[in-house]
Amino acid sequence: MDEPVGATAAGAVPGARRRRRIGVLLVVALLAYLIDLGGKMLVVSGLEGRQPIQVIGDVVTLQVIRNGGAAFGMGQAMTIVFTMIATAVIVVIWRIARKLYSLPWAIALGLLLGGALGNLTDRLFRAPSVFRGHVVDFISVQHFAVFNLADSAIVCGGILVVLLSFRGSNPDGSTHQAVKGG
Repeated sequence: MDEPVGATAAGAVPGARRRRRIGVLLVVALLAYLIDLGGKMLVVSGLEGRQPIQVIGDVVTLQVIRNGGAAFGMGQAMTIVFTMIATAVIVVIWRIARKLYSLPWAIALGLLLGGALGNLTDRLFRAPSVFRGHVVDFISVQHFAVFNLADSAIVCGGILVVLLSFRGSNPDGSTHQAVKGG
C-alpha cells in the first residue's frame, strides 16, 4: 500500500507503509518545464515575426506574444512582482514537498512547480532584462487570452489542488473531515 487509507487528520496510520512522493513531483515538474521550454523555443525560432498559424480556423491560432504582465496582459509594469510571486510559489511547494505522501498531490504540485519554473525562466532570462523578462505566450484561443504551456500546467495543477482539497485530501496523504456543528 503506497498511500495510507483511512488516515486521521494527523496523518497517523498504524502499520501503513508510506512513501514520499517527491520523486513524482520532480518528474512531473521536469516534464512540464521541458515541454514548456521546448514549445517556447520552437515558436520563437519558427513563428516570431510571422503571421499567426491557424490550428482550428480562427478559434485556435499560434502566435508569439511577449507578455510582461500576468494573465490577459494585466500588470505590465509589475514584472518584478510576478517574478517574486513565482519564486515564492516554488519555495512553498518545496516546503510542502518535505511531507508529501499523496500521489495526486505530487502530480498537482509538480504541475504547479513546472509551470512556475517555466514562466520564471522567461522572467529571469528573456528581454528586456533580468527579473523583468517578458514571458513568451503563443496559444491564442478566440475571445480569450494568449497563453503558454506553463500557464496550462499551472491552471491544471491549480484545478487539481482545488479538487483534492474539496475531497478532503491533504498532501501528507491524510484526509480531513468537514466539521459538523449546530
